[in-house]
Amino acid sequence: MAFYLLLFFFVYVVLTMALPHWRLKRATGQNAFIVPRDDSAQGFIGRIFKLLFGLAFVVLAVNAFAPQWSGYLLPAFFLEKTSVQWVGLVLLHISLLVVLVAQAQMAQSWRVGFAETQNTQLVQGGLFRYSRNPVFVGMLLTMLGLFLVLPNALTLLSMVMTWVVLQVQVRMEENYLLKAHGTAYAEYMRRVRRWC
Repeated sequence: MAFYLLLFFFVYVVLTMALPHWRLKRATGQNAFIVPRDDSAQGFIGRIFKLLFGLAFVVLAVNAFAPQWSGYLLPAFFLEKTSVQWVGLVLLHISLLVVLVAQAQMAQSWRVGFAETQNTQLVQGGLFRYSRNPVFVGMLLTMLGLFLVLPNALTLLSMVMTWVVLQVQVRMEENYLLKAHGTAYAEYMRRVRRWC
């Protein structure tokens, strides 16, 4: 299962980041990754996300190639049960499905980050009828699933930090969307929960 998890995360990144970026670039000529590389709040959050995904890959690489080092990751032995790992594995696959469906429903409105100068359509159908942020819900499920499959200090830190960072990111995006879509987004906020 160790190599499967590493392969799963590689496929996850390709399907949820590289492929949608390539599709958007081909269809519109626009870059999907618009997180600034500066000292702004959005730029800082972008660096934290890269760090969190890097930590996940470190844990997965240790698990696959150097399991004898896993003790250095401070494992939560009380959670190392087959039933807990299966729940985590199911969550990982559900999370991938949620992210892919939400991205498909966003179509050309999907971006990583936001820019005041870009106009995107307000997506309110599909999964967006139940959550204003289904892609982020999927990401949270990913980190929870990873923690349950490989319960240790790094996966716990990644899960908690993802929750904290997404709380900030969502609020910044809400301010942007209120400016971009005005009363339509305000009404959408009133009808649909932030998470689920």
